[in-house]
Amino acid sequence: MTASERLQVRGVSPADGQPIVVDIQDGQVLAVRPEAHEETGWLSAGLVDLQINGFGGHDLNGPNLTADTVHGLAQTLLRVGVTTFAPTLITASESQLVHALAAIHLARSSSPTLANMIPFVHVEGPSIAPEDGPRGAHPAAHVRAPSLVEFARWQIASGGLVGLVTMSPHWPGSVEYIRALTSAGVHVAIGHTNADAAQIKAAVDAGAALSTHLGNGSKAMINRRHNALWPQLADDRLCASFIADGHHLSGDLLTVMLRAKGLERAFIVSDATALGGMAPGNYDASIGGAVTLRADGYLGMNDGTGHYLAGAALPLIAGIPTLVHHAGLSLADALALATCNPGRWVGGRGELSVGQRADLIRFAWDGSTAVPSVTDVWLQGIKVI
Repeated sequence: MTASERLQVRGVSPADGQPIVVDIQDGQVLAVRPEAHEETGWLSAGLVDLQINGFGGHDLNGPNLTADTVHGLAQTLLRVGVTTFAPTLITASESQLVHALAAIHLARSSSPTLANMIPFVHVEGPSIAPEDGPRGAHPAAHVRAPSLVEFARWQIASGGLVGLVTMSPHWPGSVEYIRALTSAGVHVAIGHTNADAAQIKAAVDAGAALSTHLGNGSKAMINRRHNALWPQLADDRLCASFIADGHHLSGDLLTVMLRAKGLERAFIVSDATALGGMAPGNYDASIGGAVTLRADGYLGMNDGTGHYLAGAALPLIAGIPTLVHHAGLSLADALALATCNPGRWVGGRGELSVGQRADLIRFAWDGSTAVPSVTDVWLQGIKVI
């Protein structure tokens, strides 16, 4: 079936548990209407993941990224319900970042599917806090001050694809850097930071509008009054992403942070690495070096501290049970944090409504803590899974 043919997709509405039918033509949703049928799978807009470093063995942060790896990652993500994603590159040498950006640009340019799925690239670093804790699993050797000259080289290599940059605003020149990027239409996020309240406020005044995986990328022990978390939680101009894998944030902490930001200013990311979906065991990873992956999806650095995670290993859809059971959200609200809320950052994707892109998923979930199982995926009205 082609996108120009009229299509009907049936499922159950997460909003009220009633059967619905979605009419699709020319890659767009024509109607969403109630109608009795026998299909029992939940029907939702496709998931939007704005922070993903890899999955299923496909590594965006390895030293020799190729377009084939990006293609493989996209196909793997479709199988877990992600129809839009921002390939995420962490702190590395400029030469490695430029190489990776060029590879992503080549992959996207050669594939209509990837052009549909990848709205921009997320560069997480390299201008983050250098100290242990806030730096997370990023390599200390490549942490450096922000540079507009380097950013220009990123954009040349990527064909202008860098659309989100995560940084710590403690660096001299951060305000000018943020103003320049936001003036060019690039989103700037605060993350992996130990900046003080004044530096965070200055960053937001300059245009920073997001906190990257808030509650993580920070010191294991913080001052109860003066830390980088409270100013970000308190500023309503900042939206925030969260890793809802059950490991990065406790249920209570996730609940409190969602209440502080408000659901309309929050969304979830997977922060998955190439080890996501792999067998438990010890690995030598491009992110974190020597790491251990447990059967429950916990991915930690073998640095002797027991404090620091090395990214995540569960797909974005695994956050849905966490949000429902640990943060008390309804299924519809949990899905919003994985669809339309992150979709606003990429031009309004992730909405199951008339006139929107027909990126849909159907999944099975019994309401337990188990990860939902994606059974069907449509990308702009074409069934791909």
